[in-house]
Amino acid sequence: METAFEYSAQVTGTNFLGRKDDVAIIGNMMVQGESLALYAPPKSGKTSLIQQSLLELRKNGRSFMAANVDMLPVREDADFFIAFGNAVMGLLGVSPEEYSQFMFQYFHGTHFVFDKAAYQDRGAIVSVNWDLDDKDFETMLRFPFHYCRDNHANLVLILEEFQNVRMLPSGDKICALLGNIIREFKPRKTDSPCCNIIFSGSMVNAMENIFRRNLWFHRIVECVQMRPVDEKDIVDYVYRRLSFTGKEIDRSLLLGVCRLFRCNVWYINHFVSICDYLARGYIVENVMTEGLKSLISVHSPRFFSIVEDLTTHQVNFLKATLQGHRRFSSSEIIKQYKLNSSANVRRVKEALMKKEILVFDDKDDPIFQDPLFEYWMRKYYFGLEN
Repeated sequence: METAFEYSAQVTGTNFLGRKDDVAIIGNMMVQGESLALYAPPKSGKTSLIQQSLLELRKNGRSFMAANVDMLPVREDADFFIAFGNAVMGLLGVSPEEYSQFMFQYFHGTHFVFDKAAYQDRGAIVSVNWDLDDKDFETMLRFPFHYCRDNHANLVLILEEFQNVRMLPSGDKICALLGNIIREFKPRKTDSPCCNIIFSGSMVNAMENIFRRNLWFHRIVECVQMRPVDEKDIVDYVYRRLSFTGKEIDRSLLLGVCRLFRCNVWYINHFVSICDYLARGYIVENVMTEGLKSLISVHSPRFFSIVEDLTTHQVNFLKATLQGHRRFSSSEIIKQYKLNSSANVRRVKEALMKKEILVFDDKDDPIFQDPLFEYWMRKYYFGLEN
């Protein structure tokens, strides 16, 4: 059922909001045969941005195929390579005969097999008949590149939640192999057949470690920074959508909503849909207050879980952050917030980054990744707002 404010699925076309420059950048990189990394906190619009970029390429006459590898449930090496092979072969082939041919042509002498019984039982295209070795790793990772070269095809391979590669026993080896393969097959001409890889991830600090602090993908994978959606675009979008449901709202109130949620369109859609339901005509501040309480009630169990996993030092550091402090290693801040020592401050910062609660900008200033969690911590946990 179509809704005025979509927040339960990815959006493209007329429902896609803003980020025209990002769409153009990603499209140009695909045309040039470049691979890229795109990472931002959950529900920031990564998938919608990727799909909108691919949609624009198709509208402009670019011919390619796209496959998604979901790495969220992957915890073992074999799980990753099976998911990788299933996604690629499932896109390139349609029948058991084609899958068997892929295995014969590209995987002869490896431990990957096409098992007809496994395919019939659970739709598994790729199975393994022994423990995987280095040759298996390299053969599978090379497969989409070899296919594109042999068939003059263009393929976009989207590796979703790629930060999970670091959880694999051979995660570092996989990154090194994949980096070398991308470098080897980098197209020399813009019209050459190629396999583009989009590395997508929701764990910002983990992805930063992979793509900026290690050298596996140095100079061969470009990190694309998602820009915030413009406030005016959001205000115009919400105002227009509300008019479809017979509701009105003051634009200045919508600007306040944009700033509260730091232009996170997913949160804004969810919030405004609640307000739309609560209001009968004009959406006033009281309705928005009730809508915000409802939104908080939906997400508070998740926020409770996050806080329960924090140490006292980590909670104190977050309080200092919310109260505007930045010189966390100063003796005054250490004493005021009981942070023990400057060495402990460093450990606390690293822990909060590992838990993906904070990121630190170029000035080493902390930023909450989740704007609603920041609001909840400030108002409900610490009581820093009336």
